[in-house]
Amino acid sequence: MPSSSPAAPRGYYGRHIFFCLNERKNGEDCCALHNAQAGFDRCKAKVKEAGLAGPGKVRVNKAGCLDRCAGGPVAVVYPEAVWYTFVDADDIDEIVDSHLKNGQVVERLLLPPDVGR
Repeated sequence: MPSSSPAAPRGYYGRHIFFCLNERKNGEDCCALHNAQAGFDRCKAKVKEAGLAGPGKVRVNKAGCLDRCAGGPVAVVYPEAVWYTFVDADDIDEIVDSHLKNGQVVERLLLPPDVGR
């Protein structure tokens, strides 16, 4: 029997941003040491405030190690697979306004492709 509720959007979310919040206990550099949690919290609040959250729109998620520690803190936006680094609330606001809302990559915040662990 078919459901009377509307179908979920293809892919469920239009965009998905993952923030590495990994914390290494052995003293190695990690995103947690570079205020990654503050970036995640800011992004989640800005996405909600802008009405961008929810099915068919944007999902903001925590992630464990994304293995790009040398560029930390890092976040990645899918489906485009665009990797960002950020330093403050203004950077997060720009990612939300430009990329998550309008689909325009923030070139100045791109994580160089050769940056790894």
